[in-house]
Amino acid sequence: MADSSIARLEAQVEIKADVEKYYGFFRNNMHRLVQMFPKNIKSFQIQEGDEVRAGCLTHWKYDLGTPMTAKIKIEDIDDGDMSITFNVIQGDVLRIYKSFKAKIQVLEVHKGAGSVEWTLEFEKANVNAPDPEEYVDFAVKMSKGLDAYLCKN
Repeated sequence: MADSSIARLEAQVEIKADVEKYYGFFRNNMHRLVQMFPKNIKSFQIQEGDEVRAGCLTHWKYDLGTPMTAKIKIEDIDDGDMSITFNVIQGDVLRIYKSFKAKIQVLEVHKGAGSVEWTLEFEKANVNAPDPEEYVDFAVKMSKGLDAYLCKN
């Protein structure tokens, strides 16, 4: 990365669910996260059209200790790499960070097992801004919860 002011946090979660099924959930059923994690994800809306696709805008209401909103652009979807990149373009998180991106990638480690990698890239608005650990923690919690759900269904 060329800009040294952009920091990165990463988390990896092993999953037991089929990797294509797991990725397919994010690709095609992201709206169901509201029902699965109602304490944290209050609403999810696609602002243009009715499907998640590269370039579309989504609006989220969420709570990681404080109610917040975000307008997020789906920057990239790579079905071959099983990855989706999100870019926050408006919202409460941008009071703390000048920029905030998240990428989820589902990887097949070996037949029948995989992992989910979350990468957060952010630029702090000032030197006192904290690292976005609560976002990493929630990504891990959500990944484990979704894995358990997909293994049962």
